[in-house]
Amino acid sequence: MSKNLYLFAGVVALFLFTGLVLTSWNQTLLILNFALVSSIMALGVNIQWGYAGLFNTGVMGFAALGGLAVVLVNSRPVPEAWSAGGFGILAGLALGALTIATTIFLRRRMGKGRARSLATVALLVGGFFLFRAVFDPAVDAVEAINPTIQGNLGGLGLPVLLAWPAGGLLAALAAWGIGKTALGLRSDYLAIATLGIAEIIVAVMKNEDWLARGVKMMDLKERPWPVPYEVSLQQNPRFLELAANSGFDPVSASSVVVKLCYMVMILIVLGLLIWLSERALNSPWGRMMRAIRDNEDAARAMGKDVTKKHLHIFILGSAVIGIAGAMLTSMDGILNPGTYQPLRFTFLIWVMVIVGGSGNNWGALLGGLLVGWLWLIVETLGPMVMGGITAGMAPGPLKSHLVDSAQHMRLLTMGIILLLVLRFSPRGLIPEK
Repeated sequence: MSKNLYLFAGVVALFLFTGLVLTSWNQTLLILNFALVSSIMALGVNIQWGYAGLFNTGVMGFAALGGLAVVLVNSRPVPEAWSAGGFGILAGLALGALTIATTIFLRRRMGKGRARSLATVALLVGGFFLFRAVFDPAVDAVEAINPTIQGNLGGLGLPVLLAWPAGGLLAALAAWGIGKTALGLRSDYLAIATLGIAEIIVAVMKNEDWLARGVKMMDLKERPWPVPYEVSLQQNPRFLELAANSGFDPVSASSVVVKLCYMVMILIVLGLLIWLSERALNSPWGRMMRAIRDNEDAARAMGKDVTKKHLHIFILGSAVIGIAGAMLTSMDGILNPGTYQPLRFTFLIWVMVIVGGSGNNWGALLGGLLVGWLWLIVETLGPMVMGGITAGMAPGPLKSHLVDSAQHMRLLTMGIILLLVLRFSPRGLIPEK
């Protein structure tokens, strides 16, 4: 226990040192909030891998669905788009879902043979062309409505705070569909399948402008209570007076206050998730999941439905990742599908879990804070360090190349940290008991 306290105290000291010496408190709080949200994602991956041994490399897909939920819940509806083709889009999607459901029903009712195969092909091909005939004209009509700033259906116009559980629900629904088809695969094939499905999710978000403006990006102007606008604080006489009396610049002070509000909200969600995760891990259900992870054959012999339990844990972990994705998008205030890359939303989260200690919720939290801090601070310190290293070098192509490559030091740093941890603490900084 004392070792764990020392490790967390060391991480706290890193953030304090960052705010006091390396950067401003505004930048430090930005790094801290990113690290806290990343810790929630790491908690979701730890639930899947640490509890049940499920190798999910599609983290970015579930995080993207969480961000999409913010748009669908928070952004205001576009009446002109709904009038032009909104209901046609819904009808097309309903036709697509009906085609799939009818095909599944038919295949279950018919016996194996040529007739079933022909009926399946006929239903799918006919349903596809019918779907496109209804869906495509409606999409064209919606995307033609003021495409420079809209071109989409919008959302429900509700507070962003409601989008956080909605992001978890949307990710859980996707996880159910993925799990029903992919959880029967071996771990390495499951990793390939989840990564491919995540890329499909991001590709759909990039190309379907009617959904969330695609690569044009969706600007979210609303924030959840009680987080105010920086501009609103800067126009508040009471806040301006407090900032002046404290010796702070009003612009910087307003940004710090907003980030502190977000930090409190993130800590509440993180604390609740850790409490629930710890109770689940130490319950008979948690012991059962670890038994399935360690020996599936023995668990089956004891009468456990391994596939069903894997589906449950896959849905739970994905829901946590979706909540974190929604929180990150609401903080950024913008949805850009191009930022959902495996390097940031899959590889980085897995490094957090490995460094912290898989199978241990507190290890996932520690890894999220430490690796999250490193990921952003190295971007700031990299050019400074490289500038010092190359200070004595004569100007030339080599020096220019080294200085220009300083931004990539974060990848080198992640690799070094991962190698050191795997060498000296293979089970992570806080290993599973």
